[in-house]
Amino acid sequence: MADEITKAQVAQPGSDTIFRKIIPKEIPSKIIFKDDQCLAFHDISPQATTQLLVIPKRHIAQISATEDDDENLGHLMIVGKTFAAVLGLKRGYRMVVIEGAEGGQSVYHVHLHVLGGQQMN
Repeated sequence: MADEITKAQVAQPGSDTIFRKIIPKEIPSKIIFKDDQCLAFHDISPQATTQLLVIPKRHIAQISATEDDDENLGHLMIVGKTFAAVLGLKRGYRMVVIEGAEGGQSVYHVHLHVLGGQQMN
């Protein structure tokens, strides 16, 4: 966790991100869903028994985006909810979006974490 805090303190909006390489498949990932707006894939460093990330294909650096991003950001939530059910998270799950350095944002490409498969604290 401390490593992510350190990364968040030096990360900058506009910098290249791992997600910009995952979208065109330059970096492999375990994609479970894709459409014209987003990708959903398993997190390589999960913080829960089940964790997936849902990212917009169009680069949106932060959740404090413009109103033009409303539809795209809402779509991420619907995809997250759908795949929580597909992955069997029937007893509950958590959706998290991290914003800014103090929030711990180390990658400036909006991503929705969907965590579950265990009792969340």
